[in-house]
Amino acid sequence: MTGFAKRQCVAGGMTVTVEIKTLNSKQLDLGVKMPQRYRSHDLEVRSMLSRFNRGKIDFILSEILTTAEDAQLNRDLLKARFSELAAATKEMGVAVSDGELITSLVRQSDLWVSGSVDEISDADWAVVSACINAAIDDVDAFRAHEGSVLEQDFVKHVDAIEQRLNLIPQYEGERIETARDRIKRYFADFAVKEVDPVRFEQELIYYLEKLDITEEKVRLAKHIAFFRDTMRNEEDCGKKLAFVAQEMGREINTTGSKANHVDIQRLVVEMKDELEKIKEQLGNIL
Repeated sequence: MTGFAKRQCVAGGMTVTVEIKTLNSKQLDLGVKMPQRYRSHDLEVRSMLSRFNRGKIDFILSEILTTAEDAQLNRDLLKARFSELAAATKEMGVAVSDGELITSLVRQSDLWVSGSVDEISDADWAVVSACINAAIDDVDAFRAHEGSVLEQDFVKHVDAIEQRLNLIPQYEGERIETARDRIKRYFADFAVKEVDPVRFEQELIYYLEKLDITEEKVRLAKHIAFFRDTMRNEEDCGKKLAFVAQEMGREINTTGSKANHVDIQRLVVEMKDELEKIKEQLGNIL
């Protein structure tokens, strides 16, 4: 499910910004970007982010000096970037003075480092980790809200499928008469004069048994009930809902192939349309 959160805190004289963005994915795909001095906490951060279970997670932790007291300029990095930028502007024929290049470069925050610490202290990490957990909570809240909206959408489409399922029986009696008339027309077309009424009824029953959709209707009704129950009472149910939706589609398709009635076929098409709308959103469910 999609989600976004941004949190800030102050630790060790640095303003720390935590950003988390989540997108849909079948597996958990973590992308973690942090300053070098946080690398010893990489596994801990990944463990925190594993709360999401599934999705493409982009995690970015950045920091800037709150005050310039302990700021030191990374001169080697400045020189390297100055040389590269000067060479690039010369190749492009852009007239830029050395002063303008320096002014542009010194604004880059990663050129300024704190001279006091190379690694974050345990006390500062406690502040930052609390900030990370707060951002994760924000993303969870964002995704929970999106989930509630999706749930309402699923309920609407499942209800629509059930309503059309309940309309099918009114046309089933007509199917019998239609089948009876069709077989009689076949006899007439082939000039069959004498028909054993008992044998005729036997053949009609055999024909209708092949078109019987009672089992499909019962199974579809059970799948609908199971879909609702799973959606309301289970966590991390996205894969299960996808499987149930697949089974619903199987029963709807079989009903359509046996329908042999224009109005039932119309209801089947409408049920398929509602089911496709459910499937389109199932990828967003954990």
